[in-house]
Amino acid sequence: MPTQEIVIIILIGLAAGVLSGLVGIGGGIILVPILVFFLGYTQYQAQGTSLAVLLLPVGILAFLNYYNECKKIGTPIDMRIVGLLAAGFVVGALGGSEIAGKINKELLKKIFAIVLLYTAIKMMNWDTLIFRWVKSIF
Repeated sequence: MPTQEIVIIILIGLAAGVLSGLVGIGGGIILVPILVFFLGYTQYQAQGTSLAVLLLPVGILAFLNYYNECKKIGTPIDMRIVGLLAAGFVVGALGGSEIAGKINKELLKKIFAIVLLYTAIKMMNWDTLIFRWVKSIF
């Protein structure tokens, strides 16, 4: 692998890591599009690579920082919730990866884009603006 490519990949990982640690995103929202558009990965390769990156060694350090900070300010992370979410996540990720492997890669890209768009609309509270606008028309 050429040195320039290694540096680019490390910088992509660094950017995704900073955003992940900063606002809790990284894999799907940052890594997948970058891997598809800049490194020419297929949607399957990008999603699989993103999942591999997010395995235990990466997430544990950021989690420990958040855990300690939340504990310090009196709003500890509930480990029962973490355990239940993790159990569901494991089963869901396995099922989702099985489904993804069986559908057309173009459809998978569209599903991914819709999830990102919907998330952006909800996070910006544009859904209420759109609803009010549509309601005002009728």
